[in-house]
Amino acid sequence: MSRDEARAAAERAARSSYGKLVALIARADGDLASAEDALGGAFEEALRRWPETGVPENPEGWLLTVARNRRRDMWKSAAARTSAPLEDDSARFDPLADHDPYAIGDTRLELLFVCAHPAIEESARTPLMLQTVLGFEAADIARAYAMPAATMAQRLVRAKRRIKQARIPFAVPDRRAMPSRLPPVLEAIYGCEAILWREGDGEAQYLAVTLAALLGDEAEAWGLAALTTLTLSRRRATGFVPLEDQDPGDWDATLIDEGEAYLRRARPDGPPGRFQLEAAIQAVHCDRRRTGVTDWAALETLYAALLTVAPSLGARVAAATVRGRIDGPEAGLAALPAEAESFQPYWAARADLLARAGRDTGDAYERAASLADDPLVAAFLRARA
Repeated sequence: MSRDEARAAAERAARSSYGKLVALIARADGDLASAEDALGGAFEEALRRWPETGVPENPEGWLLTVARNRRRDMWKSAAARTSAPLEDDSARFDPLADHDPYAIGDTRLELLFVCAHPAIEESARTPLMLQTVLGFEAADIARAYAMPAATMAQRLVRAKRRIKQARIPFAVPDRRAMPSRLPPVLEAIYGCEAILWREGDGEAQYLAVTLAALLGDEAEAWGLAALTTLTLSRRRATGFVPLEDQDPGDWDATLIDEGEAYLRRARPDGPPGRFQLEAAIQAVHCDRRRTGVTDWAALETLYAALLTVAPSLGARVAAATVRGRIDGPEAGLAALPAEAESFQPYWAARADLLARAGRDTGDAYERAASLADDPLVAAFLRARA
């Protein structure tokens, strides 16, 4: 087996099972940092061994055995050993066999709620979930939060130290405590969607739907399930095409129907929440598959509600682009928030509105391209320029 094939197998295992494996390794003592170190060492050993021995029948079992052996050696010795013997049946042992991902005891959801523990600093809860449970690098999380990578890394280190020192148990909290811990869990799943949406990865959608089914009648959870499902319905295999230029015939009608069904289940007792409103916005866009047109007036109403509930820069920029479609590009330009000039979507929206107004776009497209973290988006914007 080639090194590239072994690396590809290791990457698949990391993407599908990283969070589960960390949870199982750390369950004994709550030391997330040590668990991640042990699992990282197991992956390194896999890259050394698998090109010679081949990928084992159960890669996750192999990785868990090596990682646990490494931690066992750390407990027995003051210095961690660089290798650990494998038991003869380790490649056939399946450590995840009794962890049904569709059951209430989903290991990732357990760990998400653990990371929402009140003893953990509030600002670190969602980033901790994104790194430890969902396997994202600190740099990816920092970009999602628009902050320096070093700042985010320090925040994560402090949170892991707190978990170890406080010996926070690895267990789903009592159902009565889950609502108070739910907001950062929803934010983590939303963050997963934001990081992976261009890849058409269904991880966030699976977690959102599983969580909504677990909670039963939580409106915002069903709103997030609808949002992730409707977004996934418009996934593209290659390239970047703006939403308005996409052919609705290419969208997944089954996923659209599924997302709309989830949105109908999101019936709040009071005003709709952020995720319900964002899902409704996506539903309006997806309805173009049926009608052939975009209902800009409905979008304006929904964005007005969203700005009342969650007045983020992204929502304000999006609302300005909608205003530009209803009242003309000059009105859209006037509605753009001036304080968003370091925000990539601001420059993309400004360039588009200037072009629609027949005005010189100046360096707006280039500014948008330089701030884009996706090379496909950057190339598209430079081509528009």
